[in-house]
Amino acid sequence: MKKIYSFLFLFAALSMVSCDKEDDTDLVRFAVPTLKSLADIRSSVSVTSAQPTQSNGKIYVAEQYLFYIALESGVHVFDNSNPASPQNIAFINLAGVHDIAVKGNYLFADNFVDLLVFDISNIQNISLVRTVPNSIVFFPQYPEDAEFYDYTVNPNQDEIITGFTIEMKPRPQGQEVVFANDALAGFESSNSGNIGVGGSYARFQINNNALYTIDSYKLNVFNIANPAAAFFDKEVYMTQWFGGGEFETLFIQKDILFVGSTTGMYTVDAEDEFNPYFVSGFSHATACDPVVVFGNTAYITVRGGSSCGAIQDQINVIDVTNIANPTLLSTYLLNEPYGLGIKNGVLYVGCGTNGLKIFNAANSAGLVLANSYANNVKDVIPLDSHLITVGDNTITQYSYGPNFTLTLLSQITL
Repeated sequence: MKKIYSFLFLFAALSMVSCDKEDDTDLVRFAVPTLKSLADIRSSVSVTSAQPTQSNGKIYVAEQYLFYIALESGVHVFDNSNPASPQNIAFINLAGVHDIAVKGNYLFADNFVDLLVFDISNIQNISLVRTVPNSIVFFPQYPEDAEFYDYTVNPNQDEIITGFTIEMKPRPQGQEVVFANDALAGFESSNSGNIGVGGSYARFQINNNALYTIDSYKLNVFNIANPAAAFFDKEVYMTQWFGGGEFETLFIQKDILFVGSTTGMYTVDAEDEFNPYFVSGFSHATACDPVVVFGNTAYITVRGGSSCGAIQDQINVIDVTNIANPTLLSTYLLNEPYGLGIKNGVLYVGCGTNGLKIFNAANSAGLVLANSYANNVKDVIPLDSHLITVGDNTITQYSYGPNFTLTLLSQITL
C-alpha cells in the first residue's frame, strides 16, 4: 500500500557552524521532488508499435485484448485471441498512467491529473479523442527511507510533483519540521458485456454510463455516456468515511461498489449511477487489502508488515448478503497475500514470491488450500475460459484442469 506523508515546513535559518564542523557534518537521505510540466506530460502522449517494458504493473482484459498497465510508463496492448500465443501489438505512451477501464470501443486512462479517452475501435490505429484536464488527484509515493524533505524544490504553476529521488545532503541544523501524518495538505495536487475486467487492484470501474475512480479519500464520478465528450460529474466525499483508511481498490458487482481501504471494506450503493452513496463498512487493523466479491460473499486479502501495518497476513471472508451489515465468516492465515480472484467456487490468491495459492471456496466459512504454484504472482484475473496472473514483469496464462490444477498456456516476459 502506498502510504502518503504530508509535511508542513517552517522556514527557519540553519544554525551557524564553523567550516571545520561543516566538513564533518553527516549526510542524510533527502527526498527531492521530481517536477514535470503539465504541457510536457500532455504533449508526450502517443501511440506506437509494440514496446518492451521494465515497469511493474496491472492487467486488464477486454474481449480478445489483454492490456498491461506499466505504471507511469504506458499501456501495452496484446491480441489475446489465442491465449497460448498472445501478440504484443501496440503501446500507448502515458507517463502518468496507473489504471484503465474499457467500455466498447473506448479506453479510459489516467495521466497523472488528467483523464484521457482513447478510441480503440481500430486497434491498429488507436487515437486520443478526449482529455478531461485536472480531474484526477495524483499523490506521488513518498519514499519510506527518506529522513528529510527538500522543501526548496517547489513546482511552478504549470508543474506537478511526479515522484521523488533520494539525495544525500548534510543534516539540517535548527530546522523545524512538523509532520502532519497521512494528511493531504502537502501533496494535493449491472454492467453490459462490452465492459472489460480488471484485477483486484483496479481503481477504475464502469457502471453503465458512469466511470468511477478513487483517490486516497474520495470517489470520483465521470459521465461517459458519450465517451468522446466525457466529463467530470462530481466527487463523493462522505462524512462517514472521515477518519477511515486510505482507499486502495475498487470492485463492482451489479450496482454495488466495494471499496478496499487500509482499514477495511466499504460498501456503496450505485443503483443511481451518478449518485452513489455510502452504505456500510467492515473494519480491521491497518493493512493492505484488495477485495473481490462473488454472490453474497466478499474475499479480502489483508497484508501486514512494512507500510501496510502490523496485522497478521490473512484472508477475510465476509458475508455481504446484507450490505448494510457485512459480517465476518472466516479468517485464513496466509503469508504475503496480494491480489485475488474468485471463479466457480475456486479462490485464486497471488502471494508474491510465495506463489499462487488455489483454494476450494465451496464452503465460504471454511477455505481449504487445494493447490499451489511457485511463480511470483501479485494479481489474478480468473476468466470463464482461463486464468491470467501477473507478477514482476511477467504475465502467465493457464487453462483450468481437474482437481484444482492448472496447465500452462503461455508466459509473457515484459
